[in-house]
Amino acid sequence: MKILVTGGVGFIGTNLIKRLLDDGHEVVSLDNYSTGKIQNEQDGCKYITCELSDDIARHGAWGLVHFQLDKPDVIFHVAALARIQPSFDTPVKSFKSNALATQNILEYARLNNVPVIYAGSSSKHGNVYSNPYTFTKWQGEELCKLYYEIYNLNVTICRFYNVYGPYQLTEGPYCTVIGIFQKLYENNKPLTITGDGEQRRDFTHVDDIVDGLVRCIDIDGYNEYEFGRGRNYSINEIADAFGEDYPRKYIDELPGEMRETLCTDRKAFDDLRWSPIEDVINYIRDTHGKN
Repeated sequence: MKILVTGGVGFIGTNLIKRLLDDGHEVVSLDNYSTGKIQNEQDGCKYITCELSDDIARHGAWGLVHFQLDKPDVIFHVAALARIQPSFDTPVKSFKSNALATQNILEYARLNNVPVIYAGSSSKHGNVYSNPYTFTKWQGEELCKLYYEIYNLNVTICRFYNVYGPYQLTEGPYCTVIGIFQKLYENNKPLTITGDGEQRRDFTHVDDIVDGLVRCIDIDGYNEYEFGRGRNYSINEIADAFGEDYPRKYIDELPGEMRETLCTDRKAFDDLRWSPIEDVINYIRDTHGKN
């Protein structure tokens, strides 16, 4: 199949492209390289620098033709400006990257009859008005529903729960807590914990996320799936995995964050036969040699 991946040099996009290439697909990436890295490019994939909030809309129905691409068989739309905290300072960037870019991709997909698999966020289960990131990712989902209801576009929404693993960012404002802890640990610095550290997260390995995504390729109609491990840990427990005696520093609680995430929806297990394998505590101990 010919597959388009937006955000192809980002954390999840890179892991997804590796899997798609291994499965024998022809893959093209669109990314603006704002948070993704050129070092993440994989042999066999065609990479194109593109602003999804501008370029696709500017070229309309022929957007991808402009970039000398054949019509894809499916689009994985995983590009986004992730993370809650940076979105407070850059709400316009969040809107353009997460909502407007999604609308442009959906419009191209509508005009060319291409199914879309959209990377949603489990944060929508909290208060969608608590921060610009959650709101704009939720807007992306609503746009997906709109294009299905009005235009009968095949759309699948996949909500991720706290993804970690290879190619995750370890510096900058868009890091996850696992990436932050990894960098601090490697530099022999205390692990920085917000609040009391008892907030709980359902952490899901990127390989399990990618496995769920590829299982959605041949699905028709409109679908929603939750990709979470189904078990959550406190941030203190995550810190313990780096070493119970390893230094840590507690700082003020951050605004807009959910107190707990936990995937209890079994639809992906039942419909897709998806079954996550990796456990975050084992991953940390295996990676950093703590038992």
